[in-house]
Amino acid sequence: MFLDKIKQAPMAGTFNDYILLPGLADLEPSNIDVSTRLTDNIELTTPFISSPMDTVSGSELAIALARLGGLGILHRNCSIEEEVEDARKVKRAESFIIRDVVSISPDQNVEEATDIMHKKNISGLPVIKDGKLSGIITKRDVTFATSSRFVKEVMTGNVIIAREDVSVKEAKKLMSENKIEKLPIVNKKDKLTGLITIKDLFLREKYPYGTRDQDGRLMVGAAVSPFDIKRAKVLEKHVDLLVIDVAHFHNKNVIESTKKLIKETDIEIIVGNIGTKEAMTDIITNLEGISGVRVGVGSGSICTTSDVTKAGSPTLYATCLVSEAIYENKSKISVISDGGIRHSGHAALAFSLGASAVMMGNVFARCKESLGELVTIGDRYYKKYRGMGSIEARQKRFTLDRYNTPSKELAEGVEGLVPYTGDTEQAVNKLVSGLKASMGYAGASNLSDMWNKTKLAKVSQLGGQELKPHNILLPNQNEKTEI
Repeated sequence: MFLDKIKQAPMAGTFNDYILLPGLADLEPSNIDVSTRLTDNIELTTPFISSPMDTVSGSELAIALARLGGLGILHRNCSIEEEVEDARKVKRAESFIIRDVVSISPDQNVEEATDIMHKKNISGLPVIKDGKLSGIITKRDVTFATSSRFVKEVMTGNVIIAREDVSVKEAKKLMSENKIEKLPIVNKKDKLTGLITIKDLFLREKYPYGTRDQDGRLMVGAAVSPFDIKRAKVLEKHVDLLVIDVAHFHNKNVIESTKKLIKETDIEIIVGNIGTKEAMTDIITNLEGISGVRVGVGSGSICTTSDVTKAGSPTLYATCLVSEAIYENKSKISVISDGGIRHSGHAALAFSLGASAVMMGNVFARCKESLGELVTIGDRYYKKYRGMGSIEARQKRFTLDRYNTPSKELAEGVEGLVPYTGDTEQAVNKLVSGLKASMGYAGASNLSDMWNKTKLAKVSQLGGQELKPHNILLPNQNEKTEI
């Protein structure tokens, strides 16, 4: 019996154990499509998602990723109010028509208008009297006005307006012709229902392939505990996706709690993490209404789960097993490969085994917009990065239930530094270019081709060294390769 466990143990391959074989290509990398359908309502033009970690995913990173066609998942190691505020920041970052309009009364004074603009980080306020638009006041109006003057004395009166059915082209033309930066939207009863800003129109042009909802706002997801239905019900009003965030989802209590959470919310949900075919089959059998699943247990660069517990499922291996279960059950649930993905080549391998998207922490932790603190050592910059199972992260106590009860006193992550790499846009552009190059070599024109056409080959440990630069001394590096 015990001997059979050894004899029948499969090889749990990692990203370094396999290589993508070249295939017949019929188009250039620049023409390759890397878009993906994550859920019924969310399509990504770049298949990259940030991990919900408290040194990675806050509002700034979520905004940057959504503008580039990816998706940010806000971490949950904070209060409900803090997570909601981050979601609001993402939703207010840009929009074709802003619906949550901050306004002011004509009988308030300039000081109050200035305070509101400063606190909300906005440059103008519609002036509302008896529910109707009577003017607009901007930073330009208040710059040289005394603070005690009334808003009605310094505001701009005869405001150019538009109706609900205005198009992007029409709005831009109106604003250009009248040299205005804000265009209030009113309904048939002349009540203010929204606001269009020139800033949002410019951002829409600058980032035409951003991940946006039907109102033109950037999309964002949020992590929640399966046991925190209150947080889930509050967040569903502010985000586009909820991510059930536990280290080991294949757990009866977790599955039952998620089932209750699904019944009490009306939003698309991704669950995880899992690492086996059996886990995916149980999820398909016992949970209805989920859109995706995070796969990979113990592969993250800051995760020590597989080291200290000897339990885990490397991300590439987990992706293969879970995708196979989904295929056999004829399910349409998306697979998100999560953990250990360091560059575009790893992502390409994940896509070849059924992933619809990849989730990364380490890669995005290095970016300017991540939550990690910037640190200088000598003449180099680094950012702090830690696992959600680390002692430091668990001290905030909002994510203690991410790990199984027996191991709550056991750290399953570490804290350290990662090299600072600059803007998220640079990182994503590099990932996209690399992924397209990989797909070009494999002869795949889109991610569906990656699932159906690609072939892999195993690489030995020594062979893996041969695939890297070798037998050469590389300048400007702390360590030399084997000579």
